[in-house]
Amino acid sequence: MSQQSVLAELRDLRKSYKLGGVFSRSTEAVRAIDGVSFDIHRGEVLGLVGESGSGKTTVGRVLLRLIEPTAGKIRFRGQDITHFSRAQLRPIRRHMQLVFQDPFGSLNPRMTVGRLLTTPLIVHSPDLSRTEQRRRVDEVLELVGLFPAAAGRYPHEFSGGQRQRIAIARALMPGPELLVADEPVSALDVSVQAQVVNLLLDLRDRLDLAILFIAHDLAVVGTISDRVAVMYLGRIVELADTVDLFTAPRHPYTEALFSAVPQVEAEARRARIILVGDMPSPVTPPSGCPFRTRCRYALDACAQEVPKLREIAPRHWKSCIRDDLDLVPAVDLPARESSPVLGDHI
Repeated sequence: MSQQSVLAELRDLRKSYKLGGVFSRSTEAVRAIDGVSFDIHRGEVLGLVGESGSGKTTVGRVLLRLIEPTAGKIRFRGQDITHFSRAQLRPIRRHMQLVFQDPFGSLNPRMTVGRLLTTPLIVHSPDLSRTEQRRRVDEVLELVGLFPAAAGRYPHEFSGGQRQRIAIARALMPGPELLVADEPVSALDVSVQAQVVNLLLDLRDRLDLAILFIAHDLAVVGTISDRVAVMYLGRIVELADTVDLFTAPRHPYTEALFSAVPQVEAEARRARIILVGDMPSPVTPPSGCPFRTRCRYALDACAQEVPKLREIAPRHWKSCIRDDLDLVPAVDLPARESSPVLGDHI
């Protein structure tokens, strides 16, 4: 991918939260993000995966400037937006939108779907007439697989999958170039998850959308993503094209995540890698490699310094000093549907 195709860039991004109250003298801080760097290209889906507490959601919200970064740089469409004021961010926000995890909690139950979808237009395109607003609402509802009649109904009248389609439609209303989808299918039934994933892929192809897809389910991430970044304790530990990551993982944490993916076929099942203990505290992370306290391949040298994220093969990056490991790949790479399943209509 060329540099011209880069839509968003994160460089050494950090976010810390000071412990204690406003008047506390404590110098301790929770390092939610600790030096994250990656690019998102136009029209690509970048999967961001890791355990709960690894910092995935924080990365997405800092990228959108919903949370202020402690350090680092954020560039979007070639502009450094790291220190933009709210007024400066307003014209940028229409190009970067968020899809929340819980579709019911993110939709105002007192507003009709039509009003929910019209609100972004009032904010970002105030010159549109009511007729133009209604036309845009109908267009986007059909785009996400719902009928225009949905505009007159309330969120509680829809199923979970339909509500998530409405949430996606609301994010699409201003015409964004980047969607940050924060666990968008984890609250849905498995059958509906596939429909929403295929819908996002279809929207990516139709609208040339870039999507940061945040999830903890590797099977879903493998289905939708062009590239995958693996996070652990606020850091990217591996980043590669999806096929390369699934067929030749290079970081022990990625191997452990693959071993936890359930396999239906008995002959495909493999030994589960049990990570000893809990994820270390982001307040007092271990010295050296943050994963070394749970890694079965750890050496004494792993405690000496934090390994840098380095390119160990074309488009394949990892932060681990062990280049001699022969890690077990994922048993199977989830296949993509050739066309989206636009079921779950009204």
